[in-house]
Amino acid sequence: MIDPDGFRPNVGIILIRDDGRVFWARRIRRDGWQFPQGGMNSDETPLEAMYRELEEETGLTADHVDVLGSTPGWLRYRLPPRAIRRNDRIRCIGQKQVWFLLRFKADEKDVNLDHTDSPEFDQFRWVDFWYPAQNVVVFKRGVYASALHHLAPAARDLAGELSVPMPNAYIQRQLAFSRQGEPRPRRRRSATGGRPPAGEGATSAQG
Repeated sequence: MIDPDGFRPNVGIILIRDDGRVFWARRIRRDGWQFPQGGMNSDETPLEAMYRELEEETGLTADHVDVLGSTPGWLRYRLPPRAIRRNDRIRCIGQKQVWFLLRFKADEKDVNLDHTDSPEFDQFRWVDFWYPAQNVVVFKRGVYASALHHLAPAARDLAGELSVPMPNAYIQRQLAFSRQGEPRPRRRRSATGGRPPAGEGATSAQG
């Protein structure tokens, strides 16, 4: 399902613990890390699609989370030219997303990345609130910054201002460029290759 402008409807999921850290997962057989996300079916509302994607990608259900908020309207990002399928009859140039902030109230053992026969992720960890906006693949950084910015007040209500501080200068630039529709500023990757600092160990799909 692609809209007339070439954007595919999609939902994004930010799982947050009471300490303000968010769920960050590695795509299976790849080095890329991201939030859970997925396309909407034509007969689904964003909320219905979110719960389906949540279960498919993490094994969690509505009983394991509380919905704290969602972004108003659609947030969009464009795919890089190399990822656009030129021969498709209806060309998809990007995603338009509704993002949900979910309070994680389950146990770690309830996360099951192998819930389906085609898992999306093979590891996960918990990272600082703004970390994903600086470390996701470059073409998604603007939409990540926008989603986190919209949902930060609800996150602060849960975890407090120390755990969810104001965004740093780099993220503020991401927000400014996203509002203007201009190319996003690049950020030099850290020596850890985009991974969290030492001590923030990952959990595999098998736990």
